[in-house]
Amino acid sequence: MPGARLHWFLPTSGDNRGLVGAGQGVPASVRAGLDETVTHGFRAPSIDYLAQVARTAEQLGFEGVLTPTGTFCEDAWLTTAALIRETTRLKFLVAFRPGVVNPVLAAQMAATYQRISGGRLMLNVVTGGEPREQARFGDTAAKEVRYARTEEFLAVVRGTWSQAPFDFDGDHFRVEGAMVSGGIDPVPDVYFGGSSGPAGPVAAKHADVYLTWGEPPELVAEKIAWMRELARAEGRTLRFGLRVHTLSRDTSEAAWAHAQTLLDGLDPATVAGAQEALRASESTGQQRMLALRDGRTSFDSARELEVSPNLWTGVGLVRGGAGTALVGSHDEVAARIADYHAVGVDEFILSGYPHVEEAYWFAGGVMPRLAALGVTGAATTTRGREAVAAGR
Repeated sequence: MPGARLHWFLPTSGDNRGLVGAGQGVPASVRAGLDETVTHGFRAPSIDYLAQVARTAEQLGFEGVLTPTGTFCEDAWLTTAALIRETTRLKFLVAFRPGVVNPVLAAQMAATYQRISGGRLMLNVVTGGEPREQARFGDTAAKEVRYARTEEFLAVVRGTWSQAPFDFDGDHFRVEGAMVSGGIDPVPDVYFGGSSGPAGPVAAKHADVYLTWGEPPELVAEKIAWMRELARAEGRTLRFGLRVHTLSRDTSEAAWAHAQTLLDGLDPATVAGAQEALRASESTGQQRMLALRDGRTSFDSARELEVSPNLWTGVGLVRGGAGTALVGSHDEVAARIADYHAVGVDEFILSGYPHVEEAYWFAGGVMPRLAALGVTGAATTTRGREAVAAGR
């Protein structure tokens, strides 16, 4: 199996030393009720700070950074476009919602992005599973309709790139002679996630990389098997990516002590409010995240939230989306990543709080061990080791 690719995350809703105060998936009602003791140390998503995160990720050897989409964060297209000149090699995995932009315009935006960045765009298609969030964009379509629309959207985008002038007449989109000036080179990889029945066929037909959140390896293996079969029926093959947080330290005890600090920083009322909001999600993936804790929301020890070796569900107490973290010594975290790689995961989209400091912990401690285990290539580790040694 080829070496795995490692990516980091761009916190365009702000960064923090704790799990609340800002961030992807923290309900607005929860954020509004936070006091200064919780939000102390918050780092606003200024372009200067995001540039620092991006440069750090590039220097440490990460291939790209995921940039989220939603009303809780800065726009992914504009933010990453501004960061192109702040970096030289880093790729940007831009998340966007197919229901709020015309597919031919999206094809044109991607083509322009590739030209001005030197081919550093990757696309993360987010169909959406939060009714209130979708409604803010004026999208009140049912879940099945959203996936059908996404399938047509991607058909138009790919047709515009490869079959111009492209005609399409569907239930959701109708275009005549679609094209983009100058074409597109290279065609960006399309990343797509979704755990529900309607999501699978869309990913199998149009995605390059199927993404899933950090569930125990045996559950991830089941999803990979499901998607491989669907892709095989379409005459295609997929790569597979895992979105998960990391918290690694020199010793297991130190890592779990930090996880305990994060847990101790959560107010029960904040957890209750977040869980109520998350239970209302239409996302099958979100419900699978919640199910990992069997409905429990009160914990005294961080280790009580460990649902699989080194897989910690504490993040999901207050954050939507990816709700798990790999917690442990550098050796343990590397071993768990190797476990996922063994069941078929090709790419890892990682993050940690705060994103600059945790990137250094991972690059200095885990990356060399991943290379020794044969999970990643030597080039990634060399860049990370040199950057950590230089103290940049």
